[in-house]
Amino acid sequence: MPTVHALFGPEDAHRLSIWLAKHRLVPFEHGNIDEDEKELLATELWGKTFSNPIGLAAGYDKHAEAIEAMFGFGFGFVEVGSVTPKPQVQHTRNATPRMFRLPQDTAVINRYGFNSDGHRAVADRLKARIRTYLYRHGLELSLDNRVVEPADRDAYGSLALPRSVPRSLRPSRVLGVNLGKNKTSPPDSPQDYVDGVVELGPFADYVVVNVSSPNTPGLRALQRREPMEKLMTAVKQARDENLPHRPPLLVKIAPDVSEAELEDIAAVVRGVGIDGVIISNTTVSRPPTLKSDPKLSREVGGLSGPPLLPLALDRVSKFYRLTAGAVPIIGCGGVATAADVLAFARAGASLVQVYTVFGYYGPGMIHDLKAGVVELLRKEEGGRAWREVVGKDHRAA
Repeated sequence: MPTVHALFGPEDAHRLSIWLAKHRLVPFEHGNIDEDEKELLATELWGKTFSNPIGLAAGYDKHAEAIEAMFGFGFGFVEVGSVTPKPQVQHTRNATPRMFRLPQDTAVINRYGFNSDGHRAVADRLKARIRTYLYRHGLELSLDNRVVEPADRDAYGSLALPRSVPRSLRPSRVLGVNLGKNKTSPPDSPQDYVDGVVELGPFADYVVVNVSSPNTPGLRALQRREPMEKLMTAVKQARDENLPHRPPLLVKIAPDVSEAELEDIAAVVRGVGIDGVIISNTTVSRPPTLKSDPKLSREVGGLSGPPLLPLALDRVSKFYRLTAGAVPIIGCGGVATAADVLAFARAGASLVQVYTVFGYYGPGMIHDLKAGVVELLRKEEGGRAWREVVGKDHRAA
């Protein structure tokens, strides 16, 4: 990774890594773990089995181009996106930089602003995965899970899967799709997210409504109580009416919300019946602990990486307390070590996502994190499984 960073700017390096992963020109995780280690890491949430609780956050494979490689790195779950209905501006050679490395902090500032290939392109890629799977398994399935003859297929092909097959197409692995909003859409309209549920939900094991990117004007206003209640009610209705497999519906929030806003979000999530929350997105704050060049740290955009960890952990802990642990949390923000992963679990996160430090350290990091978590569970938790440690800080208090 140091060589790549030396030769390429952040955004070009990101695109290169996706291209290499898409074409399988990357190392995959090898070696088996023993049954005891599997038992320590495996967890279940929303009726789905996760081989391990460490996932890839949205923002890395934005356009669903390299899903197979991401699972090959050893992630227990992978989240693609954010995906907007219409394509939004991609990187051009002469474009103003939108991503900045803060190397002394192993951090990044980005102001991508939901760059996306759009629903149609991403849906086509997700459909192609399922077509390939069905072909390899000698199956042709209709939308009501009947085996059908080729002549019965509709214009897009009958791509539904048996209920026993997750949309990840891998046992004990889970695929999420993160939905965004076009900058040109009416700021208070839920339609972009409703469309995303209808068009991309069929290919997802869970769906995320992202209302927390700091780079889309007005988006974070949707985290206020009334707008969020309207939005999540509409999205949940779309899910219930259009997706027979009922993928869990989550909302992704910012770490910068106040305690009063966090209370409102908790009330909406429980009131509407949302299945979970991702805490958190990037932060617009700049912690005084930053060591990198101040010129870089002052760039406009969302900060991610280890400087975000204390803020993300605090919000996870407070949300867990507000909901008495009744709403599953995916912790995200600043994970760099196995100790960070376990800290999220103890604070109340059932699952944990990584992104920024993964970009610094490369795919071998995932194996190391899992091995490190197993070691800590044995040394510090008396061999308790991951699922038994979730929320421990609150039980101790």
